[in-house]
Amino acid sequence: MKLPLSIRREYPFKTRKFRLSSGYEMSFVDEGLASGKVPTLFLHGNPTWSFLYRNAIRSLSAYGRCIAPDHLGCGLSQKPDSSTCPYTLETHADNLLQLADFLDLTAFNLVVHDWGGAIGLSAFRDQTERIRKIVLLNTASFLSRDVPLRILFCRLPVFGQFFVRGLNGFALPAAWMASAKGLSVDAKRGFLFPYRSWSDRIAIWNFVKDIPYEPNHPTGRYLLETEKSLDRFASTPSMACWGMKDFCFHGGFLDEWKRRWPDLQSHRFPDAGHYVLEDSGQAAIERIQAFLFQ
Repeated sequence: MKLPLSIRREYPFKTRKFRLSSGYEMSFVDEGLASGKVPTLFLHGNPTWSFLYRNAIRSLSAYGRCIAPDHLGCGLSQKPDSSTCPYTLETHADNLLQLADFLDLTAFNLVVHDWGGAIGLSAFRDQTERIRKIVLLNTASFLSRDVPLRILFCRLPVFGQFFVRGLNGFALPAAWMASAKGLSVDAKRGFLFPYRSWSDRIAIWNFVKDIPYEPNHPTGRYLLETEKSLDRFASTPSMACWGMKDFCFHGGFLDEWKRRWPDLQSHRFPDAGHYVLEDSGQAAIERIQAFLFQ
């Protein structure tokens, strides 16, 4: 997928490809110093892609290696049909493990946003020794029925898929609603570019479907195991940068993280929304840089 010039100016990285055991390809960015400091793995959620971390990578790659994958079905990764590829939390976590092993990431920092938190902490819940530091950005890795009605609406049978995939009723509104301050025209184009058609939005729809809202949802059992494992990370140095105007992962989720990880450092950004890195500008990136590299 060739990026137009306006997006390449925002996202000027050379992407690499990794072939998973399923045969499908993940795209990822690998920038910065390859030695010295431990690398940092940046994980996006739904409906974004590694573009979310473009400004962080530009700044932080001067201090250490920055790796940002696009989950399968997202960004510049391959987008197979769900009949041949199960788009579930467990599958995304396994894909991430494969990539980390391929890159020989024996020790690294983890920066997670949105579904990236559940994916990353699920992937490494039995290999906690690999994680040196954790940065949380408006995310969760535990069960919650606190799901906005507008997201539950997108999960409705039949109509939900038409709304999300046919009308772009998830990624397109997010380009306005997830930022409290408003995205630039080029940023909006960048976030939306990989999701221009019905087939392009396969993972967005499946991420929404995979929210374990119902008590008997199959992903609920898997996420519960991750939730039970969170205390294994309690001694891992951790920090949160939180947009307090997030309509989804609001301040109550940050409070829950602090309850689970009492030593969690937290920085609240009162005027930032769900896309905290967009709304906070360099302020959050500077906090991340100081935490990870000083």
